[in-house]
Amino acid sequence: MATRPEGTDLDHCAGFDAFYAATAKSLVATVYAMTGDLAEAEDAVQEAYVRAWQRWDKLVDAGDPLPWVRTVASRLAISTWRRTRNRVRAHFRHGPGTDVPELSADRVALMEALRGLPLQQRQVVVLHHLLDLPVEQVARETGATNGAVRTRLSRARKVLGERLADTAAFRTEGAASHG
Repeated sequence: MATRPEGTDLDHCAGFDAFYAATAKSLVATVYAMTGDLAEAEDAVQEAYVRAWQRWDKLVDAGDPLPWVRTVASRLAISTWRRTRNRVRAHFRHGPGTDVPELSADRVALMEALRGLPLQQRQVVVLHHLLDLPVEQVARETGATNGAVRTRLSRARKVLGERLADTAAFRTEGAASHG
């Protein structure tokens, strides 16, 4: 078994703790935006940090560990999202349960519009628009070319614009008919 120089274990722990404290909240928000499920986002992020801890030295030696952790968390959440897709569909068919908190109409519309996007488009929208990552970094994190990321962003913007405009028009018509 390899041994570390004295003091390295503390540095190792402190470095990870500082990284976690600086990145966890924003990473949960990112994954939540991709999935629309806060509990799933928190679970995926927690698992991603566990995996990062297990290979922390390698991640630090390779540079910034955040893109790796974000990619792992996103993939874990998306995998879970795929498995629970039928539960979400049943929710919309049968209505929400009695313990579901009320969300604003705008937030519901945005989450529904994001959920309606193909996975690859949803990923690039969240990474680019919610995290303000440059196209080049989004491409690295998703394994796509810069051109593919730009194409996905363009297509996603078009679809989101149409869906959100339809939702706004529906709400405006509904309010006018009740006023």
